[in-house]
Amino acid sequence: MKRQFIFTFFFFFCVCILKSQEKGGSNIPMIGEDAPKFYAQSTKGRLTFPDDYGTDWKILFSHPRDFTPVCSTEILQLARMQDDFAKLGTDLVVVSTDFLQSHLEWKKALEAITDAKYGPVKIGFPLVSDERFTISKRYGMMHKSVSNTQTVRGVFFINPANKIAAVTFYPMNIGRNLEDIKSTLLALQSVY
Repeated sequence: MKRQFIFTFFFFFCVCILKSQEKGGSNIPMIGEDAPKFYAQSTKGRLTFPDDYGTDWKILFSHPRDFTPVCSTEILQLARMQDDFAKLGTDLVVVSTDFLQSHLEWKKALEAITDAKYGPVKIGFPLVSDERFTISKRYGMMHKSVSNTQTVRGVFFINPANKIAAVTFYPMNIGRNLEDIKSTLLALQSVY
């Protein structure tokens, strides 16, 4: 009887822990841990992350939605800075819970914009489709108190050993300062 009680208690405890992790969706990988792997479709084809990027630095961005003003502004600025990041040996990857077709249309629309100051840009980094929330949950990008269907604005700096080097989160309605992200990358690279 005592043995059955212990087994039942242990089973119940494990189920509760698993359920709480599912509910929260915030299994955020911590600094020094392996970057969670994923396979996904993107605007640049099938992607295996982080393996496809070898020993480069990687920055993984999450975006709430395609075609929104803040997300569009960030993607355009990131496209303007993509050569700066490439010179720093860093690959950029953007994840959103929208469908691949939406990403393709959004990319086309963004590349058609001709800014008076910068002119048009080509988006050289992949926009990853995560319509089943697999990546978003694995990286803790889904914050249930904010939304059940969109990610907050996460930034994951991943070093050449594919370990999480730094993590930041921003609200869905606030844009990120990409110069600050570049400064953070430089600082991380200087101590790696």
